[in-house]
Amino acid sequence: MSPKARAVLALGLAQTMAWGGSYYIPAILAAPMARDLGLATPTVFAIFSAALLLSAFIGPAAGRAIDRHGGHWVLMASNLIMSAGLFTLGLAQGFFGLCLAWALLGLGMGMGLYEAGFATLAKLFGTGARGPISGITLFAGFASTVAWPFSTWLEAHYGWRGACMVWAVIMPLLGLPLNGWLLPRRAEAAVAAAVAAAPAGRPPGLLALALLAYVFAVAGFTSAAMAAHLPGMLTLAGASAATVVLAGALLGPAQVGARLLEIGVLRRWSPLVSATLANATHPLGVLLLMLWGAPAAIAFVLLHGGGNGILTIARGTLPLALFGPAGYGGRTGWLAVPARFAAAAAPVLFGLLLERFGVAAMWFTAALSLAAIASLAILARITREETR
Repeated sequence: MSPKARAVLALGLAQTMAWGGSYYIPAILAAPMARDLGLATPTVFAIFSAALLLSAFIGPAAGRAIDRHGGHWVLMASNLIMSAGLFTLGLAQGFFGLCLAWALLGLGMGMGLYEAGFATLAKLFGTGARGPISGITLFAGFASTVAWPFSTWLEAHYGWRGACMVWAVIMPLLGLPLNGWLLPRRAEAAVAAAVAAAPAGRPPGLLALALLAYVFAVAGFTSAAMAAHLPGMLTLAGASAATVVLAGALLGPAQVGARLLEIGVLRRWSPLVSATLANATHPLGVLLLMLWGAPAAIAFVLLHGGGNGILTIARGTLPLALFGPAGYGGRTGWLAVPARFAAAAAPVLFGLLLERFGVAAMWFTAALSLAAIASLAILARITREETR
């Protein structure tokens, strides 16, 4: 097995487990957790949102550590910290115990989810990391598909505390060998030498970084808004209950299908091109939904899901293509901060927009995506001018 294939297999499986045992836990366990602890369910989700914000602040430091030392140790440390957070969560007796548990999980997520995985691949493969980055997002695209039924089964048989404890054991049991097996050590030295010999890439200007941060923030906001409100929004658009269920079931496959398209076809083009096309899918879906209403619900979900799937890859490939592998980890950590803030604010803000404007609130997310396309066009122009 080649070093890249081995890295994709190991890190892809590790990322699937890491997302499933952290980010996707509240969707299944928040309600029984709140009932048992005497809290309101929104309070549990608010603590989870605070953990996401904490992970945003941890990301830059984790990225710099990966730039200096590689990702193996950082990712394995994240598995241990998330395991400690899950154990603490399973033992929590009230509000403060819940806060401590999610603080540990936020720390682990900041060190161990996509940005850390992308930085690890950039450290290992330099400018050749685009394919592996796409590969691990293809694996982790199934995280909710695997984690939600598994967590549901655990909660039904062992309660929410038992579910947390099982995830706490799985995290190091699988994560440590997977993240420690990213590359054979003999091959790693040769790859590191090739990366060191590669051109350093262009130093990023402030405008380029701001534009890219905006693009990622829009992707984070739109993805989180739809994740929280898609069923309600489609119902407001007139879709039947059966259509809403079908649309929700198609969201994951649409994301995975688009990532396959990125791996097979779009990889021949610049990540700027694929990111531009991906940002165009959401406004197109909104236009169809506004023109035809409920009959366009499935088309909207396929377009939105496909664009979101490719934009997840762009979070890793765009900084690499624009600025090169030098300092990649720290840079992507900082670029993720606005995106995670936007994602944390999206459920509340978009919920208020839906309440005030109904399905017409979708024009807001469409406008954000169109502005992201304009930002990418300016980035492309900056890149062309720098290469002359």
